[in-house]
Amino acid sequence: MSGNYVVGVDVGTQGTKAVLCDAKGVCLAEAFQPSNIIEQQPGTLVEDPEEQFTAVCRTVKQCIEQSGVAATEIGAVAIDGQMAGILAVGADGLHVTPYDSWLDTRCAPYITRMAERAGDQILKSSGNVPSINHGPKILWWKEEHPDLYKRVSAFVQPGSYAAMRLGGLTGEQAFIDVTYLHFSGFADNANSCWNEDLCREFGVDPARLPRILRPHEIAGRVTAEASRLSGLAEGTPVAAGCGDTTASFLAAGAVSPGICVDVAGTASVFSLTSDSFMPDVPSRVLGCSQAVTPGLWHHYAYINGGGMNLEWFRRMLGSVKPEALDCQSFEALNELAEQVEPRLSDPYFIPHVAGRVMPSAAHLRGAWLNLAWSHTVGNLYRSILEAVALEYGIYLNAIRRLDPAVDIREIRITGGGEKSRLWNQIKADVAQAPVVQLIGSRGAPMGSAMVAAYAAGMTDTLQDLASVWIRTGARIDPDPRMQDYYRTRGARYERFVDALTQASPVTE
Repeated sequence: MSGNYVVGVDVGTQGTKAVLCDAKGVCLAEAFQPSNIIEQQPGTLVEDPEEQFTAVCRTVKQCIEQSGVAATEIGAVAIDGQMAGILAVGADGLHVTPYDSWLDTRCAPYITRMAERAGDQILKSSGNVPSINHGPKILWWKEEHPDLYKRVSAFVQPGSYAAMRLGGLTGEQAFIDVTYLHFSGFADNANSCWNEDLCREFGVDPARLPRILRPHEIAGRVTAEASRLSGLAEGTPVAAGCGDTTASFLAAGAVSPGICVDVAGTASVFSLTSDSFMPDVPSRVLGCSQAVTPGLWHHYAYINGGGMNLEWFRRMLGSVKPEALDCQSFEALNELAEQVEPRLSDPYFIPHVAGRVMPSAAHLRGAWLNLAWSHTVGNLYRSILEAVALEYGIYLNAIRRLDPAVDIREIRITGGGEKSRLWNQIKADVAQAPVVQLIGSRGAPMGSAMVAAYAAGMTDTLQDLASVWIRTGARIDPDPRMQDYYRTRGARYERFVDALTQASPVTE
């Protein structure tokens, strides 16, 4: 089947979003359906995999109907999804567990078990330390539900499951794509295979781990039943797809070494693209994942709720004096912060209100430090913006320890936070690298559409595709006069974070 159009789908935490694009990357239609996250009890958050698949079909069908494109003209579909959670499928390819979300913390004791028994080995082999991700979750199902575990053919992710359902794949045909392997706990990531020594160490049968594909490989073709549900033509190629964060990096054009991506959304994610697999053993800060682009890697870390802190501050002000709040809007808050002349005596904000993820410090909480009576709302808001940039500075220092000769060409920014000129300037000054905005980027679903276009043979390389699909906008250059200022601020910030991490957690 050949065609001039592709479909990309993102099975995200907040919902499922699909886009239909032409060969030049023009989005002709998009659709969204919210998720149904079920909190069975504190710490137990799941989703119904069949509801996720239904959402994929509905949003794809809406895109086809809105665009007026004939289904037979769609060359391929690719699906990305939440990365750290898992679900299990049986021999028939249908789910035998709910989707065990990355927000579900039941596996915590098994994180400790894996870290104590083989933490460094897992980091060196997979590229990431054990966390709330695949390995500990697989052990939880194995140990806590042994009868159900016997029925498991493979553990997969929501994007893979939806692709399996579109293609009518069996449990034996279950797959994971390489961009998820750093979260697996059992992968030899550099060689895109399973690490049999790690599997043996934790008693996991490699036969219950799925086959490993590249994102652009064709995992299956749309069945007659899936055609009826999704509106796609029977036989449409279904690419393996990729993880949602990796899809966002692709949609930002991170297809060559030295390009960084700042996803300024609910979470604040920072990534550097390189051509080397370099597990962060020295700092244990960064994860290292395969990129969609063959031969490239993403060294990344993130702040859980980094962008959410801005909304929290805005709402907090609104609850105090709603009738007098010119500063309820982010635009007004940015204006107040822009009036602040940066000083070394300015307050510091610790952005880890929900705990620190990378490196892990689950008990750490947010704080303001170095407050003075002279500080204003503008100072406080600027400190929240600055905290994300200073945390990125820690990530950059970890990257430079791994590769002292690293060349950071530019930071491409996507997400709602890209609208803040001040925030972009602070990030540029801390990194001493230009920050570049993107025009018309639709994030992860567009990245999946690019995977589909590559899978459909619409381009020879993803670099060629990115040169056509991705447009850059305003460029914010760093102020070299701020380098020493932020070097000092960054060192003090890191000491504050370390000191608070060592402090006893507040449990009441």
